[in-house]
Amino acid sequence: MIDWLRRDREPPTVILGGAPVPIMLRRHARTRRMTLRLAPDGSEVRVTLPQWGRTADAVDFALARRDWLETQLARIPAAAPPTPGGTVRYCGESLPIVWTATAPRSPRIVDGAVQAGGPEDGLPGRLRRWLEREALALMSADLAFYCERAGLQVPPVRLSRAQRRWGSCAGDGTIRLNWRLVQAPPAVRRSVVAHEVAHLVHFDHSPAFHALLAHLFEGDLPAANRWLKTEGRSLYAPFG
Repeated sequence: MIDWLRRDREPPTVILGGAPVPIMLRRHARTRRMTLRLAPDGSEVRVTLPQWGRTADAVDFALARRDWLETQLARIPAAAPPTPGGTVRYCGESLPIVWTATAPRSPRIVDGAVQAGGPEDGLPGRLRRWLEREALALMSADLAFYCERAGLQVPPVRLSRAQRRWGSCAGDGTIRLNWRLVQAPPAVRRSVVAHEVAHLVHFDHSPAFHALLAHLFEGDLPAANRWLKTEGRSLYAPFG
């Protein structure tokens, strides 16, 4: 649950990079101490605190670590739209972009490169739409795999362009997955899908949830989580 002093007030902020960044306070019943992190795109500071924690203490906690937050903000890659001769990330690999005006407009992978045609100024948009289509196809297959393993019906899946979350599971069972995960290694992408499938059974982060997730996901879950923590911000760089 996101919490501030009053719902009708703006959240507190901290100045990072010369601009105010909102401090989002999230309370969890199982949390015993405050933790701090910066959103992958630098859009907000997130403080997790116990249910009994004081809002003022959480804000002071974030403000006292401004230097650390500034360092984290500086590590976020600047948006750099892909260009002909550059690369685009796909399933953990950086593929060369081969652009020819007379080639088919829709990007496709040929001989280890992404080939695309059409107007050059529209190339970033076409690449993004191609990645989104690929993301939906790949994550739909991942979802079907983990639902079968869990003995569940496959729920509706939607792509997310969220700036703050990799995935979510709504109360009606709809799963939303961040399209940017198509750029990550397959094991990382699949770990997020497995996480949301586990939420179809346990709508919390209880021991039962973690036990189910460990049963569902066939890979190294701690390694996937570490990758998202250290490299996840880079997935925002090509398209902002």
